[in-house]
Amino acid sequence: MIGNFTYCNPTKLYFGRDALEGLKAELPKYGKNVLLVYGGGSIKKNGVYEKVVAALKESGKEICEDGGVTPNPSYEKLCDGIARARAAKADLILAVGGGSVCDYAKAVSVSVHCGEDVWEKYFIRFEEPDCAIVPVGCVLTMVGTGSEMNGGSVITNHAQKLKIGHVFGENVFPKFSVLDPEFTFTVPKYQMISGIYDIMSHILEQYFSGTDDNTSDYIAEGLLRSLIHSAGIAAENPLDYEARSNIMWTATWALNTLIAKGKTTDWMVHMLGQAVAAHTDATHGMTLSAVSMPYYRFLLPYGTAKFARYAVNVWNVDPAGKTQTETAQEGLRRMEAWMKELGLVMNITELGATREMLDGIVKSTLIMDGGYKVLDEKDIRAILSESF
Repeated sequence: MIGNFTYCNPTKLYFGRDALEGLKAELPKYGKNVLLVYGGGSIKKNGVYEKVVAALKESGKEICEDGGVTPNPSYEKLCDGIARARAAKADLILAVGGGSVCDYAKAVSVSVHCGEDVWEKYFIRFEEPDCAIVPVGCVLTMVGTGSEMNGGSVITNHAQKLKIGHVFGENVFPKFSVLDPEFTFTVPKYQMISGIYDIMSHILEQYFSGTDDNTSDYIAEGLLRSLIHSAGIAAENPLDYEARSNIMWTATWALNTLIAKGKTTDWMVHMLGQAVAAHTDATHGMTLSAVSMPYYRFLLPYGTAKFARYAVNVWNVDPAGKTQTETAQEGLRRMEAWMKELGLVMNITELGATREMLDGIVKSTLIMDGGYKVLDEKDIRAILSESF
């Protein structure tokens, strides 16, 4: 490993069956006012809401509810949540749901006591909070984002056609997260598969950067192999506890900052996918799968050695008799076949994107510089054109 780094992850995890007991252990550490954040109401149908509210009441908490957080949480909703948290004088924000709910909770947490325009401060200038931060806890019901153990928060500004993620520092990480795999069982298959690809994309966007012999890459390869194995089982039987628990744990480690250490990282698949989502409001993981193959085929000539390693170590391609490029190409073919078999979206047309949107999507795509090639607008247009 060549890079220097500092590593700290302050989030405490409670994992497995009956992990919700951890919530009862954590609640006494915080004040009485809790902003309970959740999505469209599925937690009221599967029993999670009832269990969480019971734990809150048992701990003597005053509950202010903030429901209706949608996938790709909006800036408008964020403003509403800030107002609710201020009115409730929230001592703790408890996010119960998937990654969007957790992302939203963190955005609220850094904004409650902020006296500035939070969109400009956090999502345009990417500044860190210089105000008091309301602590966040998470009860996870869908996996994919890794938001339960990182500082990431992605918010969509529909007026500006921008979907932007800010990765905040460790002071914004959830203080604790409850991970019970059984809470994910009622997630629709489409959403489960979308989350699986989000996990894969997180790993790949850290993996495809750098050329040194890096321990992080070996960890990433193991996580990928585990994910591929468990995804196949879960797709056939979504109630397989072992497979769902492995996927949940992989999701957390895919983006809790560990495998980014010593890496420059390449987040262009996310930038492309988020630009598509800003114009279509499509499901996050599916926007990533729709642009991935065109992007990685474009990138392959600039990082052939790493793509060949990926083919051998993750997809079991035999390199004998093949050039490095041929090995790398076969790895991408196997990845594409797996994606199709899993049921992932493979083009942005299926997500509602049209050729008429292309100029706007290109302009909405932020350019990152950590990968094997820094894209320009012409490159972005070419990649997106191959994504229809």
